[in-house]
Amino acid sequence: METQQSKTKDEELAEAIMARCFHPSLIGPEAWEGYVFSDMEIRIKESTDLYGAVLWPSAMVLCHFLETNRDQHNLKDKNVIELGAGTGLVSIVSSLLGAKVTSTDLPDLLGNLQYNVTRNTKGQCKYIPLVTELSWGQGVEQRFPRATHCFDYILAADVVYAHPYLQELMDTFDHLCQENTQILWAMRFRLDRENSFVERFRQRFHLEELYDLPSLSIKLYRAWRRDVRTEDGGEAAA
Repeated sequence: METQQSKTKDEELAEAIMARCFHPSLIGPEAWEGYVFSDMEIRIKESTDLYGAVLWPSAMVLCHFLETNRDQHNLKDKNVIELGAGTGLVSIVSSLLGAKVTSTDLPDLLGNLQYNVTRNTKGQCKYIPLVTELSWGQGVEQRFPRATHCFDYILAADVVYAHPYLQELMDTFDHLCQENTQILWAMRFRLDRENSFVERFRQRFHLEELYDLPSLSIKLYRAWRRDVRTEDGGEAAA
């Protein structure tokens, strides 16, 4: 009985999250999809010819959590970086919730990302979001030196899938996540590769499951470092 009740609760949550999406009533010159977060209608332009420029449900799951859990995770005036921002929904919602956002992705995706972020945050946010390139593992130490780039939150939605840069992604998480940083990461499970990444991730980070949505094959995690770095760059057990 408890299992059935739990399943129903998860399904209801998944339905509430997906209900935040709406489509234009009229077909205009520009294709877009709409999302309701932070009491605003957010319009997202996708680009179907680029994998990372399509909005996946994991982003909606993470945005729903951020909006409905502001008591525990208040983003107001917090330094936030999003990895693999794609179409920018998570970065937009984080900005509307008061965060100082750095929104990152590959060079080919930045044009559409900047367009969506500007379109939905201009004149609406305390801080202007920064859209910038970040190729996982490539020059991350130079682009984001730890001494000057301290993030309260690292946000990521659907960054783990069948791509050849999973180790670089792991190293990027490791570099950006400092002693007081929290990672909020929504992940859609598709293949065994995703499961093995989670197990390797647990070796470096404490991992707490916040949502499990079987109907969407998505889980949402909170993570933080297992170790504390010393001043000389070494590591001490936490």
